[in-house]
Amino acid sequence: MPKSFRFLFVLPAVLSGMLLASGAQAQVPAFLSSSSTTKHLAPGFAARPATSKLVIVPSDMELFSISAGGVSEPRADWTEAAQKNFKTALDARRNLLGANASDMPETVLDDFAELHALHRAVAEAIFVHHANSGLKLPTKNEQLDWTLGADSVKPLKDRTGADYALFTWFRDSYASGERKAVMIGMALLGSFQMGGYQMGYASLVDLNTGRVVWFNDLQRMSGDLREASSATETVQALLKDFPELK
Repeated sequence: MPKSFRFLFVLPAVLSGMLLASGAQAQVPAFLSSSSTTKHLAPGFAARPATSKLVIVPSDMELFSISAGGVSEPRADWTEAAQKNFKTALDARRNLLGANASDMPETVLDDFAELHALHRAVAEAIFVHHANSGLKLPTKNEQLDWTLGADSVKPLKDRTGADYALFTWFRDSYASGERKAVMIGMALLGSFQMGGYQMGYASLVDLNTGRVVWFNDLQRMSGDLREASSATETVQALLKDFPELK
């Protein structure tokens, strides 16, 4: 069984009961119902100009261990390893990101903390009201129509000279050994217990207008940013349908 899989095992009867019985004990997170037909591109946007510049903003990322009682506990060592693996995996995709892609130095990241937080808020709204099929906003007409605001992104454009910025946000959690033991015991008693999960957002933002022109999300119970090979797969999945240069 792959290391990245978050459940030790689930009894078939337990899984069937969870899906079919309204009185099941476990609650399935909303991200499991995410639509598979998410529209990644903003209306009227199809590709980046060949000469455009892209700045890659350091990812807002944190990893957690889930205790026996289901409490998420931050792990700084895991987060540090994941940041390095994620950056290495992104560097390997420079053929997709473009020759004019550059990394924002982490030393200046504090200067854009508010912008980082704004992206998270907007990305969460996009996921809830655009990627999630059940909570569409009538005013959006099922289109990717969100913005960070021209004034909000102007300092980033002035600092970097880039035309676009790639923002990413990740929260990744893993069941501890104690948690896995609890999951086994509860499964034997007929109760489904959640292990860890991987959540991520990625947005391509036009720094001239602040508009989010491409968006993708990952909401799943697989993937492991602590390992280089698995981080490579995560980046490939996250950059699905990323706009090419033309």
